[in-house]
Amino acid sequence: MRFLLSIERSLRRGLAGLVLLMVVISVKTSAQTTTDGLMMGKGLFCTGFMYTNDKWTDYWEGRLKRDNENIGSLTTQSLSWYGVYGITGKLNVIAMVPYVKKEASQGTLHSMQGIQDLSVAVKYNFLRLKSEKLLFRAFGVLNFSTPLSDYTPDFFPLSLGTHTTNLTPRLNAMLQMNQGWFVNGSAGYTFRSNTKLDRATYNDGLNFYNSNEVDMPNMFDLFVSAGYQKEALQVELNYVQQNTLGGGDIRRQDMPFVSNKMNAQRLGLLAMYYLPKPKNLAIRGSVHYTVNGRNVGQSTTYLAGILYTFKFSKAE
Repeated sequence: MRFLLSIERSLRRGLAGLVLLMVVISVKTSAQTTTDGLMMGKGLFCTGFMYTNDKWTDYWEGRLKRDNENIGSLTTQSLSWYGVYGITGKLNVIAMVPYVKKEASQGTLHSMQGIQDLSVAVKYNFLRLKSEKLLFRAFGVLNFSTPLSDYTPDFFPLSLGTHTTNLTPRLNAMLQMNQGWFVNGSAGYTFRSNTKLDRATYNDGLNFYNSNEVDMPNMFDLFVSAGYQKEALQVELNYVQQNTLGGGDIRRQDMPFVSNKMNAQRLGLLAMYYLPKPKNLAIRGSVHYTVNGRNVGQSTTYLAGILYTFKFSKAE
């Protein structure tokens, strides 16, 4: 296993400065997402609520970075129910439903709020390789999402979403040392259905159409993270990239359109910790900043959540 031992030494040198705090307690579960290399054990159900606050003043109109006094600052707040259940130690189901509110600080655009989309994902650990000091795992994920309310997609940047039904196959891989240091990567491709507007004609920034149905381009995303995860504590730095595979730019001095090319690169920091008491209660927090983009806002996003893990049967 010389190759794995070489990787171990490189990880140790590269990650040694990421974590300032290490805590070990008896809880041996960790909440997960569709992009990471973590799993809930059999019979474990982690659920709770997460609040996010996303705010931007400057945005990219195509490749031009600017502000807009008709918007001022655009703030998006959401409260999401989250749940993940371990059917087996290798097969998990993840679900999420957010309630979203968007509002501008200036101008005449009115705020919008409501239930957004239901997201349900199945995550399967199809490969597991272990040496004396390293563990490698690969995962296949299939995520489905669909709108739960009749919100309009034709009011960006205030719209709650694109009002499309989406299917995202994803591949994750995680390499972790026994001490808890890890690197993780995930790539996904999102197939999006068409969406419909409450008007008979539209211009998408490229062409004019005598129709209310918009052909939505698909999307690709990449997620890379590195950090520490063991027992009660998870801390990581991450990079997120989103690319729309088609669509036009926002026209000069115009509002964004639902099928615009919306690309973004974000850097983030995440931390999660299971409290000593009450047992199985965890707090989760993160911050992300958009460092570059196209037809998106240069936003700072904060997340705070509280989660509790129930045990319905003996975990694997």
